[in-house]
Amino acid sequence: MSSLQQRGPAPRQASIAEYVLAEGEVSAAELAERFDVSLMTIHRDLDELERQGIVRKFRGGVTAQPSGVFESNVAYRLKTMRAEKAAVAERAVGLIEPGMAVMLDDSTSTLEIARRLRTITPLTVVTNFLEAITLLSQERGIHLMGLGGDYDPLHSSFLGVSCVEAVQSLQVDVCFTSTSAVSGGFAYHQEQHIVSVKRAMLDSAARNVLLLDHSKLGRVALHRLAPLSRFDLVLVDDGASAEALRDLDEHKVPYEVCATGPGTAASTGAGTAPGGTVGTAGSAGTASARHREAAMNGD
Repeated sequence: MSSLQQRGPAPRQASIAEYVLAEGEVSAAELAERFDVSLMTIHRDLDELERQGIVRKFRGGVTAQPSGVFESNVAYRLKTMRAEKAAVAERAVGLIEPGMAVMLDDSTSTLEIARRLRTITPLTVVTNFLEAITLLSQERGIHLMGLGGDYDPLHSSFLGVSCVEAVQSLQVDVCFTSTSAVSGGFAYHQEQHIVSVKRAMLDSAARNVLLLDHSKLGRVALHRLAPLSRFDLVLVDDGASAEALRDLDEHKVPYEVCATGPGTAASTGAGTAPGGTVGTAGSAGTASARHREAAMNGD
C-alpha cells in the first residue's frame, strides 16, 4: 500500500490535481496506475476535484484545459503560456505612466502587468483579482483598491452584483483585460458572471487594452463579451498565426504583435494601432483624454 493510500483521499486528490494541472490531460487508467488505486477510487477522486472546479471529466479521463463552456482553474492558467503572457505584459506596462489610475481584471495575463508596476509610481491600481491584490498589497507608492463581491475560488477573484456596482462607481485611465477566446471580430468568455464584471470594467475606463496569448485566437466560447472595436488596442504575442492576424486585419482591429524573444520591438497591424502612452490622471475618480501616437510599423 502506498503512502498516499495510507494517508487517505485528501492528500491523494491534491497530488492528482497537481499532476493533472501539470500534464493538462490524463486518462483515468493512467491515474489509477500512477497512484496505485482502483479505477472506481480514481473516479470518486475526480468527481470531487470536478466539484471543486479544478478539473473537467470526459469519457475515460480528465482535463484541466478550457473548453467553450468551461474555464480552467486559476492554478492551471498560472502555469500556461507564461513567456507569451510576459511578452504582452512588457508592452502593456509601456502604456502606463506615474499618476495614472489603472484597472486590472482577474486574468493571469494582467497579473504579469501587476508584477511589473513597482517602478511606475505613484499609481492607483483597481482590481478584483486576489492574486494581484496579494502581490501589490506591500508595494510602496501604489494606492491599491480591491473590488469586493462574492469570492470565487475557481478564479481567485471577487465577482457578482456588488463587484459590478463597485466597478461602476469608478472611472480610470486605462483598463487591461484578457479573455478566453477571440474570433470574427468579437471577444468571448465561457462564464456569464465573469462577462458582466469585464463589461462593467470596459465601461469604466477612458481606454481599454485587451491582452491575448496566441492560443486564444480563432476560438469561440459560450458568451460574447464585446466586439473588438470596444478596445483601443489589442496586444498579442508573436506566436499568432498569419491567419489569425488576417482575421484581426479584416475586422480593422488595432493590434500589436509582442515579441517573446529579447531585443525585438513590437509590430503593429490593422492600420490604426496606436502606440506610445496613455495620458495621466491623479486619482481613480478622473481620467485623462490625452494620449500620443507613435509611428507605426508594417505587419
